Amino acid sequence: MIILIYVVQKGDTLEGISENTGIPLWKIIYDNQLEDRDRLAQGQALLLLGENETGNLGDGMRTGGYAYPFIEPVILEQALGALGELLVFSYGFTFEGKLVPPPQDDLWMIEAAWNRGVKPVLVLTPFSGGAFNNQLIRALVENREIQDRVIEELLVTVEDRGYAGVDVDFEYILPENRVSYAEFVGRLKRRMNENGYQVSVAVAPKTADDQKGLLVEGVDYARLGENADFVFLMTYEWGYTYGPPMAVAPLDKVRQVVEYAVSRIPGEKVILGIPNYGYDWPVPYERGITRARTIGNVEAVSIAAENGAKIEYAEVSRAPWFSYRQAGVEHVVWFEDVRSVTAKVELAREFGLAGVWYWNLMRPFRANWLLLE
Repeated sequence: MIILIYVVQKGDTLEGISENTGIPLWKIIYDNQLEDRDRLAQGQALLLLGENETGNLGDGMRTGGYAYPFIEPVILEQALGALGELLVFSYGFTFEGKLVPPPQDDLWMIEAAWNRGVKPVLVLTPFSGGAFNNQLIRALVENREIQDRVIEELLVTVEDRGYAGVDVDFEYILPENRVSYAEFVGRLKRRMNENGYQVSVAVAPKTADDQKGLLVEGVDYARLGENADFVFLMTYEWGYTYGPPMAVAPLDKVRQVVEYAVSRIPGEKVILGIPNYGYDWPVPYERGITRARTIGNVEAVSIAAENGAKIEYAEVSRAPWFSYRQAGVEHVVWFEDVRSVTAKVELAREFGLAGVWYWNLMRPFRANWLLLE
């Protein structure tokens, strides 16, 4: 098998790339989801695989991704072949401990997953009014009766709907709930394990025990590592909607989080997060005013090609980016491609991590799934 990531040079054509590599033209177009065969972006990375070949980059690792029940079936189908787990986002709960299912029916996703040999996982979040609510977390972790109710309803739901486990995704946990939150995860794990189900927990990225910040002060890596089967590192959002332009998941920053994580949690219990999206910022950036637009990775390349932009690859961040001008406004775009994904998966292997999960599967990225499969 020949796996090749080719970076488009000035003057390249798809016909020429096909002739030089022996990869059929239709395969290059299909695998990389190219909208216009006559328009390439200088610097874009193309995945070149022979017929009936995949990259096997995820071989031997846990692979998964989060998705909402309103995902387009065709986009989900593209991803399932590369995944071992599908995390369905999300179930919530009330202040009284009653489980709240997602607004859209999730049963079709569960069935689609099992039909492809993929394990569906129920994601539990403390959503209230469309946002994470740390008062809802407080009510849960400080009251054993409410915990018991949530845990038992989770067990019934997992059994009835055919889930393979539960992923706990709580954010903005209050510092004073740090220990009680970890204890709740442990109680949930014990109950689920007794019935053959696993429990994972998603954690905000941090690099020190005493790190300050709303996202991290209530997260105890060591305790959560002891009390969950797996810990998912949400290693993304350095570049984010309201921040200045930068890589969403710069590899140097991700490495720092992994180094800290494996000092507190056995590497074989850690799962690395990979973003399946990018951002388009209008510039100059003004704090409190500028708002980036979320875009897909395939969409990012199309924007570059349409505007004649050259895609650069930052060696420290190990991420692609470009700038362009449209309607008199300058833009900067950071996104992910097969090079940056490969770098992250290789990082996970370097540290002996359990695998990688994607946030999220809602946007197409066929080359990524073929690379991973």
